[in-house]
This record gives sequence, structure tokens and C-alpha cells, in this order.
Amino acid sequence: MSQSGSSIATPPLSKVRRAGNLLFLSGQLPRNAAGEVVQGGIEVQTRQVLSNIAEVLSSQGAGLGQVVKVTAWLTDAAFFSGFNKAYMEFFQEPYPARSTVVSALVMPGANLEIEVVAVLD
Repeated sequence: MSQSGSSIATPPLSKVRRAGNLLFLSGQLPRNAAGEVVQGGIEVQTRQVLSNIAEVLSSQGAGLGQVVKVTAWLTDAAFFSGFNKAYMEFFQEPYPARSTVVSALVMPGANLEIEVVAVLD
């Protein structure tokens, strides 16, 4: 059991780790402030994940413009177009290098997970 007493164990990880001038963010899911997976299509969930990432980066004095690498996992290849549409609302050229993988996720209801690497100025 997790510390909160729920049956879902809290994974042993840090949301973000700094190594030199790099920030490594763990995979972020489309959870709202209450920790619940947001309902809606892939665009809604992508915006939530990227907003969560922006918040974690901000807590470290960084922003989305400093992201150099993105790895995204989608649960269905059919989501690719909607994912790209929402993704482009958050990133500008030159876009970060990106890998996108289609895979099952552990979190029920989540259609994607994204992790990033950012460089600090």
C-alpha cells in the first residue's frame, strides 16, 4: 500500500532529477490536481500532460523552450494526429527531438505518457 493507504503503490521515483545542466523528468500522465486521469480525447489528455510538464519545469526554473528531448507513449496509433495537434500548441521550432511509441500503459484511462529532458541555460 502507498503511504496514503490506497491499494495503488506509489512508485519509487522522483518527478525530476538534475544532472549537471540537464533536467530529467519522469513520465507524466494526464492527471489533474486531484490525481485523477482527465476525461476527454487525446488532445485534452495531451494538453494536461504538457501542462503538468510545464509546471514541473517551472518548479526548477525552466520552461518548455528548454526541452531538448521528448519521449511519448500512446496507447493507440490512431491518436497520433490529435497528439501532434495539441503538442504543437506547446512547442515551437526548433522542436525537441522526439520518439513516439505505441504501447499499453499501466494507468487505466490514460491514453499517453510523456517524459522529457531539458537543458538549463
